[in-house]
Amino acid sequence: MKDKKILYVSSEVIPYLPETEISSMSFEAPRMVNSKGGQIRIFMPRYGNINERRHQLHEVIRLSGMNLVINDLDMPLIIKVASIPKERMQVYFIDNEDYFKRKATLTDEDGNLFKDNDERAIFFAKGVIETVKKLNWSPDVIHCHGWLAALLPLYLRDYYANEPLFNHSKIVTSVYNNGYIGTLDANMLDKVKFDGIKEDKIKELSDPTYTNLMKVAIDHSDAIIVGSEEIPTELSDHLKTVPQPVLDYKYPDEFAEAYEQFYASEVLV
Repeated sequence: MKDKKILYVSSEVIPYLPETEISSMSFEAPRMVNSKGGQIRIFMPRYGNINERRHQLHEVIRLSGMNLVINDLDMPLIIKVASIPKERMQVYFIDNEDYFKRKATLTDEDGNLFKDNDERAIFFAKGVIETVKKLNWSPDVIHCHGWLAALLPLYLRDYYANEPLFNHSKIVTSVYNNGYIGTLDANMLDKVKFDGIKEDKIKELSDPTYTNLMKVAIDHSDAIIVGSEEIPTELSDHLKTVPQPVLDYKYPDEFAEAYEQFYASEVLV
């Protein structure tokens, strides 16, 4: 693992959000790589319920300031950063007043999905890629966790297909049981098509359920990790049909060696 560069893109990371399978693995995996001499970067959204003072977030002016076009609207990108105490790991936060200021993550107080979660996912994917470009840091592996990060494989392989910084980057997507009920915005397909992405690559987004969104992520990744002991049957069946290598679920006390070997496997080199 020494000097291997791995970019972690996650919808949630501890200690900034409560402990879940996603937030825990989005901390433990980079910590493992970091401890073995690898180079890591972690990206997550800067939700409004993250206490900036307690976690000592601060804006990185040199990385902020660009606008990202989302469905024909210019949305300012703000980048903040913090360090995880005692771990010597930096976390970059993708922020925007309209998308992430509200004091919640993905649902309102009644448990309803925010209507703009589809746009937030597009903004998050573009924001991560544009920031890594500014850092001029070429990752060997990009490991995505959580459905809000599910559009990153698509955008990297299509919208940013000619970006030389990522020519040799391999994408790993972890598939969890932590999804959502219902669908994202019914116009999500058109919003993604606005970026010049052909409909035949994203036809599943005509019905943007959790399983369909994750199918898009899986189909544009180089390898898959099953992140939960049980995942939706439709996704489990889909994984049996794809040509990419799939690492089966590993319990928290046994994941480290398996992930290290997976990152070093031929398909990710």
